Amino acid sequence: MSKWSRVLLLLVAAAMPFAGCKHKESQSNEPESFAFVVYPGARYLAQLTEVTKNAHKVIQPNLDPPPTAIYDTDAPVEKVAEYYAKEYGYSTIAADSTNNLKSAQPPAYYRSGDLQSAVQGAKPIVEKLKLNTDISKAQGQYKAAEIQAKPNRPRVTIQRPYFDVTTSQVVDRTMILMSR
Repeated sequence: MSKWSRVLLLLVAAAMPFAGCKHKESQSNEPESFAFVVYPGARYLAQLTEVTKNAHKVIQPNLDPPPTAIYDTDAPVEKVAEYYAKEYGYSTIAADSTNNLKSAQPPAYYRSGDLQSAVQGAKPIVEKLKLNTDISKAQGQYKAAEIQAKPNRPRVTIQRPYFDVTTSQVVDRTMILMSR
């Protein structure tokens, strides 16, 4: 996962207000249209989505933010990753990005990391967004999955737990970040 994606992932954890959403959202039923597939029972995080779009504007001020949506759920990372892999037509999820040392990165894979290290990388953006965040509270390990984009579907990053930069809390839920 690129540094930019990690920064975005951390910034998506920026708010706690939730609005319910339990259906697939799409702009059209045509196969060519771009669509977000929503995990059943996941809650849309409107404020987190906006913070992520604002972070994109800080990083690339001359570009419009890409279509982005953020949800969370109580389901484990593995169940959510399996759901998206199936929806995207990927038969397996690799244990890591090395794909058993093959030259091609797998389209779906797991990864893990340290919350403190990840949040430290996002610190300059958090400051530019004027978020009052105590990054010292970002403690612990996380497990994540990456699902490669399709022409009409966004890239999906799934992570549990995540650090909420607006409340300075580690949230023990599975976050789903979809971005084109």
